[in-house]
Amino acid sequence: MQSFKRAVTGLVAAMTVASVTFASPAAAQNAPAEQGHAENIRKLNIMLMVTSLRCRAGAHDFQSEYERFTANYMPDLQQAGSQLRMRLEAEHGKRGGRLELDRIGVGIANGYGGGHPWLNCEGLKGATYALNQQRGTVNLALAAEELLSPVPRAILAIR
Repeated sequence: MQSFKRAVTGLVAAMTVASVTFASPAAAQNAPAEQGHAENIRKLNIMLMVTSLRCRAGAHDFQSEYERFTANYMPDLQQAGSQLRMRLEAEHGKRGGRLELDRIGVGIANGYGGGHPWLNCEGLKGATYALNQQRGTVNLALAAEELLSPVPRAILAIR
């Protein structure tokens, strides 16, 4: 367990110093189908919001990084939310789709209310900082896939 914590700490330290991308160009071509992008991007935003609130009283408060993230990715976040809502409304009807969207949001918020499964506040701050150094929906979707995973998947590529 100690070696795992050291590895995550080392990764976070490297992320805050280096320019980080969440995948190589080849991996970006093999990104998950666009339909899954919207839900993951929405979940990533909620996860970062909830964990930034959880971490705000500690030494690794990253609310300013989260605010920058939402400002930097606002068009992507809005598009993802809209795509997800339209998909859910098509599957469940207008009312059912909105209820399903709420269920997803509450579920992800409750899931991260106790913290992230493998990143502490310092790691989340580093990941959010790294996201703010890049742009693009594909990068955002790949980062979401990595950061929402219950265990580290090691697709981070440090440049």
